[in-house]
Amino acid sequence: MTNIAENIQTIRGRMAAAARQAGREPAEIMLVGASKMNDAAACQAAIAAGIDALGENRVQEMTAKLAEHAYDGAPLHFIGHLQRNKVRQVVGTVSLIHSVGSLELLAEIDRQAEKRGIVQDILLEVNIGGEESKSGFDPEEVYAAAAEARNYAHVRVLGLMTIPPVEQTPHGNLPYFVKIHRLYVDISRNLYDNTFKYLSMGMSDDFEDAIAAGATIVRVGSAIFGRRSYQL
Repeated sequence: MTNIAENIQTIRGRMAAAARQAGREPAEIMLVGASKMNDAAACQAAIAAGIDALGENRVQEMTAKLAEHAYDGAPLHFIGHLQRNKVRQVVGTVSLIHSVGSLELLAEIDRQAEKRGIVQDILLEVNIGGEESKSGFDPEEVYAAAAEARNYAHVRVLGLMTIPPVEQTPHGNLPYFVKIHRLYVDISRNLYDNTFKYLSMGMSDDFEDAIAAGATIVRVGSAIFGRRSYQL
């Protein structure tokens, strides 16, 4: 049985070392447990061990686990691909949506948030590697998208998120992380009066490089919960 508490402690230590190596404070970086395909008991174990937030990828799974009180005691983020027909189930339920990668999705989130009389916090997803298989704004388009987002009264853009290509060599994603950090700084400074808070990048295999490049959120799944079984 995976010892979730021990794994979180280990990851915290690695995060702290990476932050200090980069001249940063470890407290600047949020650890989100990517809890896809892990049950309510695993989520509660992570919360008991001090995880900062939990992140779900699938609306159906999130809804089922909400009914089981899986996330009681920690903020819930949505970190996966979000279809427009499922936005109403996510808006107002999660504290932060990481994966807003199109203007159509942005508009639908604003519409559903207006219905609920709330402002939904979001991140704009950037397809930093230009991969056809991944969603997100092209790096050349995200500045304009961030400008457009200012026209919506019921969404609040707090930063950017990315999932780079699968690493082919050690530290292979570092250039992508550096590139998106530059976009993050540029957009925050020029469009949002330096109010961006979150740069969500880095997962189990590369979060230390992401921290070195300026991540403020890392999304860690298998290193906390163990390798997922896709036979379920």
